[in-house]
Amino acid sequence: MADEQVGILACSGEECLGGTISRLATRRVMEKLRPKRAVTLCLPLYIAGGEEERNFAKDYPVIAVEGCSKHCSTRASEKFSGNVRDTVDISEILGEDAALAKTVSARDFTAEHQDMIKTVSREICAKLDAIFVAG
Repeated sequence: MADEQVGILACSGEECLGGTISRLATRRVMEKLRPKRAVTLCLPLYIAGGEEERNFAKDYPVIAVEGCSKHCSTRASEKFSGNVRDTVDISEILGEDAALAKTVSARDFTAEHQDMIKTVSREICAKLDAIFVAG
């Protein structure tokens, strides 16, 4: 699986901090921590019928990054493409209160918010690395 990639299907929720953290952590993984090892799948497009997104998820492993306990990414993948390989649940990592907190503009992020992104990014990397090790 050395030449393959893993899809990351991140929460698209805008109403809670967990959604914002999931998207920013996913970008951090793709751009800084594991470039060329992962691609992001657009959840709204996925749900709306994006065949390219859905077909990728049928052919390659996918990690769902859930902003809250609703697990919209996992449910969408199961409905349209099959099971996800693994899940990162921000409410389990940061706590439900943090995940459901009011959204904060990235311009107003504090050091605590940056630490949340780093924590979630490390968890995504761990799941991603495990997929590549397992082959």
